[in-house]
Amino acid sequence: MARPFKQQRTPQRPLRRPTPAPVAVGEEQAPELPIGPTQRLHKLLALAGLGSRREMESLIESGRVTINGQAASVGAAVSEYDIVRIDSRPIRLPFEPELPKVLIYHKPEGEIVSQDDPEGRASVFDKLPRVRGAKWIAIGRLDMNTSGLLIFTTSGELANRFMHPRYEVEREYAVRIFGELTEGQMLQLTQGIELEDGPANFDVIYPQGGEGSNHWYQVILREGRNREVRRLFEAFQLPVSRLMRVRFGPVNLPPRLKRGMMLELSQKEVIGLLEWAGLETPKTPPRQLSAREKEKSGVAFTPKPKREARERVAASERRREARERDEERNAPKAWRGKSEGGRSEGARSEVSDRRQKTSASRNAPTDGRTSGARNSRPKNSAPKKATPRRRAE
Repeated sequence: MARPFKQQRTPQRPLRRPTPAPVAVGEEQAPELPIGPTQRLHKLLALAGLGSRREMESLIESGRVTINGQAASVGAAVSEYDIVRIDSRPIRLPFEPELPKVLIYHKPEGEIVSQDDPEGRASVFDKLPRVRGAKWIAIGRLDMNTSGLLIFTTSGELANRFMHPRYEVEREYAVRIFGELTEGQMLQLTQGIELEDGPANFDVIYPQGGEGSNHWYQVILREGRNREVRRLFEAFQLPVSRLMRVRFGPVNLPPRLKRGMMLELSQKEVIGLLEWAGLETPKTPPRQLSAREKEKSGVAFTPKPKREARERVAASERRREARERDEERNAPKAWRGKSEGGRSEGARSEVSDRRQKTSASRNAPTDGRTSGARNSRPKNSAPKKATPRRRAE
């Protein structure tokens, strides 16, 4: 019996508003069907997890977004009957708010917060779990040498509420510096210091003690400018030796979350974040979790980088090591780096040359005598007494 052909499934999408039938002359025109509530396009794209509002506005300006086949403009409104595409790919817009995902990560030093890096260094995005129909957005950034709390979410609206300067969300850091601040310097840091990109200050600064020349401080500020904490301390010639973010807004770094570990917030915690941000929460009850999802909920785990990321990082390390070898090979002997034994490459070569010359002089014949004739001595001749070496004063 022949197998029936499979019917091709078409993706489910809301029906477009039907066009009214032509009306004859003298007849009354029927009222148009309601279009439905409309919302801003860039807002819906951000809710869909495609990026922040600013990123979506830039995407619309680039001409890659279309509404019913026409290029979209910034500020355009769409309804559920419109078809929105990005690069000819249809996008499902969340007209009804959905519960986003929120992930917190204890970032270690040595990782960058970027998806595009020409040097191929390790990135925090290499370890994020896959999410369907959305993408992870990093809330704020931490430089390569800074560790601590890093938040990821699939909601562009929530990310915008954390990062936009007008909301002035608090950021708390634990800072270790080489040196100690005076009372006047601490007062000046809270009043304001002029930096290259404008005045900056800490809202709060508390000394937390320390050992030797290293001292810890707890600081709170409401901005996220590039290397702002480090630059404020460097204004007093006090370099920061360690910097860790411990709180961002209402989210604290849990003590059980060790370096390199992740934790996904529960649905109740995500709803609490949405209420704190003043965002609309879903009217429908939260989705029922499976047994495996309930088991993993609230449990910290150590993510593993993807295979392509591991290969990229390994290739980057090989290039870096080759570059360092070339620089050391071309540098003068006095500039070459020290080896593990504390001796430079030039010093090792000089020592080896000295040893070869010493061994050659010992084995070389002197005054026409061989080594065996030189070492031979008459039987009756007494050996010379060894003169004691004088002690260096």
